[in-house]
Amino acid sequence: MAKSLSIGNGTVLVNLDERAQVRDFYFPHVGLENQVGGHFAHRVGVWVDGQFSWTADPDWQVRVEWEIDFMAGRTLAENKRLGVRLAIQDIVYNEKNIFVRKVLITNLSNQVREIRLFFHQQFELYESHAAHTAYFDPGSHSLVHYRNQRVFLAAGELDAKPFDQFSTGLAGREGREGTYRDAEDGVLSGNPIEHGPVDSVLRLAGNFQAGEDKLAYYWLIAAKTIPEAFSLHQYVHDNGPGHLVQTTRDFWRAWVYRQNFSFDGLSKEVINLFNLSLFIIRAHVDADGAIIASADSNVLQSGKDTYCYTWMRDSSYAAMALTGAGSHSVAKQFFTFANQTITPEGYFLHKYSADGAPGSSWHAWFKNGEPQLPIQEDSTASVLFALWQFYEKSKDLEFVESIYNSLIKKAADFLVIYRDENTGLPKPSFDLWEEKWGVSTYTAAAVYGGLMAAANFAKVLGKLKSGNIYHKTALEIKEGILKYLYDEKLGFFPKLLRFERGEMVFDTTIDFSSVYGLSNFGVLRDNDPRLIRALEISVKKLAVKPIGGLARYDGDNYARTLDGVPGNPWIITTLWLAQHQVALAQTEDDLQPVKKWLLWATKNAFASGILPEQLHPVTGEPISVAPLVWSHAEFVRTVIAYLDKMEELGLCKACNPVY
Repeated sequence: MAKSLSIGNGTVLVNLDERAQVRDFYFPHVGLENQVGGHFAHRVGVWVDGQFSWTADPDWQVRVEWEIDFMAGRTLAENKRLGVRLAIQDIVYNEKNIFVRKVLITNLSNQVREIRLFFHQQFELYESHAAHTAYFDPGSHSLVHYRNQRVFLAAGELDAKPFDQFSTGLAGREGREGTYRDAEDGVLSGNPIEHGPVDSVLRLAGNFQAGEDKLAYYWLIAAKTIPEAFSLHQYVHDNGPGHLVQTTRDFWRAWVYRQNFSFDGLSKEVINLFNLSLFIIRAHVDADGAIIASADSNVLQSGKDTYCYTWMRDSSYAAMALTGAGSHSVAKQFFTFANQTITPEGYFLHKYSADGAPGSSWHAWFKNGEPQLPIQEDSTASVLFALWQFYEKSKDLEFVESIYNSLIKKAADFLVIYRDENTGLPKPSFDLWEEKWGVSTYTAAAVYGGLMAAANFAKVLGKLKSGNIYHKTALEIKEGILKYLYDEKLGFFPKLLRFERGEMVFDTTIDFSSVYGLSNFGVLRDNDPRLIRALEISVKKLAVKPIGGLARYDGDNYARTLDGVPGNPWIITTLWLAQHQVALAQTEDDLQPVKKWLLWATKNAFASGILPEQLHPVTGEPISVAPLVWSHAEFVRTVIAYLDKMEELGLCKACNPVY
């Protein structure tokens, strides 16, 4: 089931589906150890007048949305048959590892009735369903699930009164579906403990007058020890669950509004998605600095793995978005992570887990009888490029100086030596789409940008000898790009160059990353005739009808859904086009296509505002993971580029107050 919300605090990340069920619960790292596994759903159910229904049942009308201005979800769930409405607000407490659901229950009937609200829990602790224990603790009046150093405590109250019934039981063993079935008659058996593959349910019950509202709270605590869980539970009691919701709201409102962007000329829909995108990016940032690509576990249904890893390229774009929005401290966390994970040789591996360990990979270390580095070299270069943008905005010289030798110089030195002697271009590596081995135009452009950034750092810090080497090498790479990676007859830059038996073989596939890379990393000016021609050819070839947007490249087969199109439209590449249009704009009218693409993104988001990776070319149905952090990063970067251009054209005085 599609994910509609991602909320977190850097240690916990919770995903909810379109029926307001918890589907993913990551702890103790963002994106690492999904304690719900993606297989289970934490159900919410209602019993009234002898009838029962879970919110996942078709007789519920459910709409899940983000709150406009803080990291929280809001759900309106109504069941006309039962005559009950639930207004749910979901938060992850910003200070401690506590997930809170605030539920306003409304009796829609004109009769006095008892309404019973049920919350169900089922875990894969350490991403395993075996060897769990679930028990009722009478001292704390809570349900506790634990296995070794993974502990979850569930509790709740209605009208300030604690839950009145509970049960634990086996789930998927000995012919038992799960304790959630025990709830469906409205009465829980009270089984106090079970071990193995287990689940649990708690009940909140109250009498409601005709049309009456009552407020309920449910909280789920994540901890590494049972005493820690009990301590956090006491914290909720001492402060009140409503206090946690209020202070979380206050914190995130202050966070997102601190820069006071003017958003001149942009629609309400675009502004809301800009703020939401910042929250989604922030939710995917681990406390130790990793920025994972997506916490959506649904991809496991069709693939071998999730996107719960840090791709250094994707994360660099997210860091640039955070930097541009003024969230320098969060971006800094990522560069600290990069400093800790770079290899002694000066490159980054395919991807990383949130704890810094190498992630899963399909990039081989050995091919055709020869060793090869299983890297995407643009990732290493992108970190340097993003770091320079961070420094330009933050002016955090002390931080930059502290990581110069361990990160900047190490990476730059690698980029200098990892080059072909004949062409001056970078040696072959995997391209940014992780599919082709060779020298891609995008990667070559990224290495140019990374080395220019390193040269800038060296100049600032007085490392003139190194700076001269980095600058000279960057210019040589630019020369190689223009000599070998531009086809004047075709009018565009090939996707890739590879060497076969000493001969150059060009992949002339039109790939939008080739155009964007040359612009983004500063190899060519945006108004360079070669770039403009390549842009025109690429847009004409890669435009997808009728939904709109751009495919990544001609013949893209990843998650392909339809013949007769170059590929599925991607949010990323479409917003790259918008950024090109911003760069080329000379009047306010020139910015109208940019506004069109920003609105296009909002229209193709989930109802909650989440942006996917790609879309069905006809229906617009989201394809692959959602949310994709990179999609949201490009939305933020496009809006910021638009605001900067408005200032440059003199159309507003302080569109972007960050710098």
